[in-house]
Amino acid sequence: MITIENITSHELIGLHTEIVDSTNLQIIGLNGTITDETKSMMHISTAKGTKMIAKSNNSWKFSVDNKEIIVNGSKIAKRSFDRIGGKT
Repeated sequence: MITIENITSHELIGLHTEIVDSTNLQIIGLNGTITDETKSMMHISTAKGTKMIAKSNNSWKFSVDNKEIIVNGSKIAKRSFDRIGGKT
């Protein structure tokens, strides 16, 4: 189960997210549902189509159990398999 305490070590596909801080000012406020992720990129389904956004240059806001958490992209800039403990 995803909680705000374990979100950085959990699967992110399917979660709604919003970029709240970025080195690219044009994407701040971009929001949508995560449809795929790689080691360094998130694929987000938005109202204007699918966008591929780098993880590490941004701060991501997630809502879990009616609570919001902001995660620095460098904390999730790994393959999901590595984040959830599949590799030791």
